[in-house]
Amino acid sequence: QVQLVESGGGMVQAGGSLRLSCAASGRPFSSYAMGWFRQAPGKEREFVAAISWSGASTYYADSVKGRFTISRDNTKNTVYLQMNSLKPEDTAVYYCAANFGVVTTNGNEYDYWGQGTQVTVSS
Repeated sequence: QVQLVESGGGMVQAGGSLRLSCAASGRPFSSYAMGWFRQAPGKEREFVAAISWSGASTYYADSVKGRFTISRDNTKNTVYLQMNSLKPEDTAVYYCAANFGVVTTNGNEYDYWGQGTQVTVSS
């Protein structure tokens, strides 16, 4: 069993930055890949970023490439999402997820999910 707790969400003006954190507990953190997903009101959940268990491989949605950076600290059991140059269209609930398989952009392949943290970007 894995527990995931996101933090760092909030309200920011367009062009601003936020850093989300996701703290994991349960099974050894370095044994699974991690992903960030988001869901805006009235829209389906979408992939944002993912990172392999070692941190050597990262993947991004085209909409956030060059603005967001995913990273992890296996000594702190935490994955991060640094979000820069935020846009109103980035407004959503952001979720972190853990996958015991290979790193993937497919949310259906993730085994555990956090409760989400709200990010609101005003224009």
